[in-house]
This record gives sequence, structure tokens and C-alpha cells, in this order.
Amino acid sequence: MEKIEYIGTVYLLDHKYPEPLLNHSIKKLQQLGIKKEDITVTDSPENPKVGNIVVEVFPYHMEIARVRTIRNDSFISGSITTVELKTDAAGKYID
Repeated sequence: MEKIEYIGTVYLLDHKYPEPLLNHSIKKLQQLGIKKEDITVTDSPENPKVGNIVVEVFPYHMEIARVRTIRNDSFISGSITTVELKTDAAGKYID
């Protein structure tokens, strides 16, 4: 797995997903070279900067993107990669 280069805060967007999903997502980000202390779990990033990493979590994958532009308190990001979040037959996150 390639490491993701980043500077500053990495925003993990939480849309009220279960804790096991968020914990597994943080684990996967750490495997990509992101330090746990640099990850902020939020429903909406406050004052994101161009170059920050934003991670959109879904039940079976996460989309990792970099902020490219900021307009009117909103950000536009470009996708870096998609990471699959695997589960076993019982629905427990694995790998």
C-alpha cells in the first residue's frame, strides 16, 4: 500500500457511522502513513486549507481526496484513491 503524503490535519468525515467503522477507517489511514494524532473526526471540516486530506467514509470503502480550492466557505477536492473496507461473513471489519 502506498503512503499518502500530507501536511497538517486529515479530516475524517463522520456522518454518524458506527464506531467500529470509524475505528477501522482510522486503522486503514494509519497503514497509509497518516499519524493518528493528525486525524480529526468531524461532520464538516472547519477552515480546511488547500492541500489538506479529506476522507469520506462509506460502509464498504473510503474515498481519500485532497482539497484543491476553497470558495465561499466550501472546499472542492480531487480524489487521490479509494480504499476498500473488507468485512467477514458476520460483518466485522477485517484486514
